[in-house]
Amino acid sequence: MEQSLTRYIWTHTKRHQLFILMIVALSMIPYFLAFDLPKQIVNGPIQGDGFEGANATQPFMNITVDLPYWGTITLFDGLELDRMSMLMALSLTFLALVIVNGLFKYYINTYKGRLGERLLRRIRYELIDKILRFPPSHFKRVKGAEISSMVKDEVEPLGGFTGDAFVQPALLGGQALSALFFILVQNFWLGLIAAFMAAIQVGIIPKMRRRLIELGRQRQLSARQLAGRIGEMVDGIGTIHAYDTSNYERADASHRLGDIFKIRYDLYQWKFLVKFINNFLAQLTPFFFYALGGYLTLKGSLDVGQLVAVINAYKELPGPLKELIDWDQSRQDVQVKYEQVFEQFNAPNMIDEKVQKLSAVSTTALTAPIVITNLTLEDDSGSRLLEQASLKIEPGEVIAIVGGSGGEALADAVGRTLWPASGKITIDDVDILELPEAVTGRRISYVSSDSYFFHASLADNLLYGLKHSLIADKVYQGAELEHRKWEIREAKMAGNPSVDINGNWIDYASSPAGDDKPENLSKAVLAVLDAVDLSQDVLEFALRSSIDPLHDLNLAARIVELRHILRSELEKENLSGLIAPFELNSYNNEATVGENLLFGTMRDSSQTIRTVIESDYFRTLMRETGLVETLFDMGHTIAENIVEIFSDLPGDHPFFQQLTFMTPDDLPIYQQMLQRLQGKHFADANESEKRAMLRLSFFYVEPRQRFGLLTQEIMDRIIEVRHMFHANLPDELKNIIEIYDPSKYMSATSLMDNILLGKISYRYSDASRRITKIVADVMRKRGVYERVLAVGLDFNLGSGGKRLGPLQRQKLNLARALMRKSDYYIFNRPLPGLDHRLQEEIVERVITFLKQNNNNPSIVWVLSNATLSRMFDRVIVVHQGSITADGSYETLAQENGTFKEMVAT
Repeated sequence: MEQSLTRYIWTHTKRHQLFILMIVALSMIPYFLAFDLPKQIVNGPIQGDGFEGANATQPFMNITVDLPYWGTITLFDGLELDRMSMLMALSLTFLALVIVNGLFKYYINTYKGRLGERLLRRIRYELIDKILRFPPSHFKRVKGAEISSMVKDEVEPLGGFTGDAFVQPALLGGQALSALFFILVQNFWLGLIAAFMAAIQVGIIPKMRRRLIELGRQRQLSARQLAGRIGEMVDGIGTIHAYDTSNYERADASHRLGDIFKIRYDLYQWKFLVKFINNFLAQLTPFFFYALGGYLTLKGSLDVGQLVAVINAYKELPGPLKELIDWDQSRQDVQVKYEQVFEQFNAPNMIDEKVQKLSAVSTTALTAPIVITNLTLEDDSGSRLLEQASLKIEPGEVIAIVGGSGGEALADAVGRTLWPASGKITIDDVDILELPEAVTGRRISYVSSDSYFFHASLADNLLYGLKHSLIADKVYQGAELEHRKWEIREAKMAGNPSVDINGNWIDYASSPAGDDKPENLSKAVLAVLDAVDLSQDVLEFALRSSIDPLHDLNLAARIVELRHILRSELEKENLSGLIAPFELNSYNNEATVGENLLFGTMRDSSQTIRTVIESDYFRTLMRETGLVETLFDMGHTIAENIVEIFSDLPGDHPFFQQLTFMTPDDLPIYQQMLQRLQGKHFADANESEKRAMLRLSFFYVEPRQRFGLLTQEIMDRIIEVRHMFHANLPDELKNIIEIYDPSKYMSATSLMDNILLGKISYRYSDASRRITKIVADVMRKRGVYERVLAVGLDFNLGSGGKRLGPLQRQKLNLARALMRKSDYYIFNRPLPGLDHRLQEEIVERVITFLKQNNNNPSIVWVLSNATLSRMFDRVIVVHQGSITADGSYETLAQENGTFKEMVAT
């Protein structure tokens, strides 16, 4: 990028700038002509100059040209018009010139706006491109929130200034000079006064505004630092809560906001002082015009038409002058912003553009070894992590690295996330840092303990390593095709690449499937999930998710089919008691009273049962059947029992976890209600008390709370009211309630709830785990497992993958690397949080997975647990920043004391 904003703008937009400057020059013609018309209208038709006789006429639109040697040439004699016709003709001409000037302004502003937006797009793309080419160490010194704030907000004014950079001074200067020249033509002294006052404004105001620029720079810097600090708060919110530092953070935020307030207040004070002086100078000139111009008119040196024309022309002078001064301030302001952006993004040792060049061609396999020669690695403080290390990693080797930070640093260097202080890493005599990412980013897969996932689905993140080149463009037709052509044209004009983000970026051939068939990729995904022990997690994501049956009729039908098959399987295994099914004529003991009463779910998951309970239809039915009094008495008894049991317990007692319908804060409220209702009945309670007691009864489950309140008589009455409720259900409630039906898919509930169509029994402590296992087995037998797992792969991971647990993140991080075929796999402590047994299982499965189907990649694994090194052909020991041993597990276990200590610990 150019260091000067003006030069940068001219370099990328000069052809368009010259065109619009030509349009600006043309616009000055009607602009100047509009100044003279008021004088002609006032002096001519209105005052009668030239229309002394009753039938006097004057030519309208008489066009003559004075040429040297030729004399005066008449091009058009004009139309002879009387006084009234001339007034109308001149007025219409003035109106036409107003429209023409307006159209010129419209076109110029629209054109320069488009020009500015294109350059803003170019700048933002170049900054994003630079971010992608920053050296790894640079990211440790910058804050992501500050960088994103600069790209998003701080370069915004640069785009607005682009269109004004050359056009605005030309347009405004031309307008000001036109008005000034016209005034000079009418009267020299008035023109001299106008020129003098304009010179004062142009000379003083920009100097006063330099303070505004400095304050603006301070405001921008403070706002950027605030954005970075807020980003840190969001990322470290767990630490803030864990160490009770939220009030410290509030104090820090208050201090920063105070600084910004002070800067902005100073800015406002100085800004309006400058505006006051500018407005005073602008209004001082009309004083001279009215005084001196009026004097000259009274003396006969200036006619009324000329005075009106001069005053009208001066009205057009302050506007351009003010905008010209504003333009100069804006120029200085955006130059400061541009220089700050330039300095922030002008990082040393940027990755060469050629290294990241887009390559759709499949790269050939790396058959040469990785050679590490005299490699020295340092951290940001300059401390040595590894010193003078030399070794060779042959193709097909399975290597374990054990030791401290030196082993991790070595893996980071091979993965190109840590650049050598000295020495080098080469492949086939080429420095690894000079190899294109199309080679290293595909043929070498690197995984560290740090994991980051994008705000997308699990599948998108899992397949992210295959999205390195555009395999095929999307096929567009009709309006979409025209829009795509427009996108390509605009991208090229803004200096952006025109590659299609909506095309197919998945490189199927680089996946473990090894071909371009999507079904084989799906099988590879399942195999990878099994290898890292993530299949069960994805299945649970799927079972907790819901689908739209209208978009996936086949899966919805299969889920209903599984519902009946599961019941049969449970009966065969004598496990029917694990599920209490929803049946229209039976009370479900494992469900709440409310669920039994409504016998259905909300069609829209955003709605709750309260919508139905508070409806007039439901309330009327409850009163007419008398069930409301029964449930009120039940809620009253529940409240008495809970207050008696829990009133003396602290709010954090684990017993409260069993209360799904009451919190510790609700206890005092119900205590007061019970005191007011002592000795009273349903009719004596107010509406608030009735709702509170009914709420408790609606959430009551007998096997869970065990207060012995649900007699057979009450359950029968609830079933009876259930039938009455659904028999005459009004349309507005039919549209929001979906009744339980064994033959239909419930659109608003999860897949697991649809498969069960009932409740898991509370009588079995491990019922949920057993049911999940049985459901998974049934799905495998019926060929639905892969399709259901695909629903789990659509699970959105949230910002930074924060919806995943720590162990799930580690597993997915490892799985993402396994989803592509590489020649070298570098695993840098990818599973630090897993227990020893699970680590061993996953390491063994991963090695087996990578070596299957005659594949023979090199595997380099920095181990958290040295005992696992027995599974590797070669072990490298790194101790105190040096490679101290290199050999087989058996040899080192017998001969190397350092390795023996590592294994023992």
